[in-house]
Amino acid sequence: MIRFLLSIAVNLVSAAVAFLICWAVVGGFHISLGGFFIAVAIFTAVQSLLGPFSFNIARKYASAMLGGIGLLSTLVALWITTLVSGALRIDGFSSWLASTVVVWFASALLTWCLGFLILERWWDRKQAAEAENSAADAALARREAKGGKGKN
Repeated sequence: MIRFLLSIAVNLVSAAVAFLICWAVVGGFHISLGGFFIAVAIFTAVQSLLGPFSFNIARKYASAMLGGIGLLSTLVALWITTLVSGALRIDGFSSWLASTVVVWFASALLTWCLGFLILERWWDRKQAAEAENSAADAALARREAKGGKGKN
């Protein structure tokens, strides 16, 4: 459960940074300060639902499109975010195209990097250390139980 929550946090941070990068780089990408977090949350939720769904559909019916599924789901997630939240506005075809590529690339790269650093290195090492400590505690308890029985 904690790993799932960490994964959500990584996706939220990645989307937030990707939006900031896109806002700085793409001219037609407008996001309001007040609705920034709402837009990020909506985008992350939609992207989390669309990504696996569109991947499975493409894998089943159009395997040649698998490479573009991330871009397609990012475009649809951006579009839905602009519809649901008034905080995000993208003007013009070239801005839509650039926003899709920038948000997709930045969020994918950041999710991979943060996921590796947080989920793979820190969390998995923490879990392994806790497992070792639990095993050592169990071994100590068995030794104490054996030692206690021999004294009676």
